[in-house]
Amino acid sequence: MRVAALYDVHGNLPALDAVLPEADADVILVGGDVVAGPWPSETLERLRGLGEHVHFIRGNADRELTRAPGPPRKGGPPPEVLDFVRKRLSEEQLSFLASLPLLESVEVEGLGRVLFCHATPRDDEELLTRISPDERWLEALADVSERVVVCGHTHVQFDRRIGDFRLVNAGSVGMPYEAEPGAYWSLLGPDVDLRRTEYEAGDAGAIGWPEEWPAETPEEATEFFEKLSRERG
Repeated sequence: MRVAALYDVHGNLPALDAVLPEADADVILVGGDVVAGPWPSETLERLRGLGEHVHFIRGNADRELTRAPGPPRKGGPPPEVLDFVRKRLSEEQLSFLASLPLLESVEVEGLGRVLFCHATPRDDEELLTRISPDERWLEALADVSERVVVCGHTHVQFDRRIGDFRLVNAGSVGMPYEAEPGAYWSLLGPDVDLRRTEYEAGDAGAIGWPEEWPAETPEEATEFFEKLSRERG
């Protein structure tokens, strides 16, 4: 079985539509934070319309959308983004997001069982990056039996080995922090193939999207998340 890992789509429908024709796999694994962007409902329904071979796990932004209102968490979606997205989703769609699992384990050709999580296996917003110390990663992986773990959350692709583990950040389809523009995703089986798909961006501002698309480099983003992780302790 081959798996196309599409993480952090963030409601970016043009990016998703560019990737889908290239995502030739038995399973499309949507790795969380799927709707928090300009076209939330359209993005979710495009994926759900593809049928049973599309599997979803929950990200921190999906959880934030479905929890009771409260003070925003540093590093999470700002309130204006959450308000924009909630207004464009039905109660059924919000219930669907709230019901998603945190993890999924899939047998992948050439890789064995692969664990898919949004941030780390124990937390959907824990900040660990391609430069985080080995011991911090190993703490987060303490209860994991799979040797390959795929994550997202920090929007920077990497393929890293720590001890017996192979850690893969699939990248972000809709909001990548990378050196080149595009939609970033990964194809697993029989090995790990980190992919980038070019696409023509839609006019998010024309529909009232309240944020500018980020322009961080992978180095800047990684350093930012490392600093934020240390602040959180």
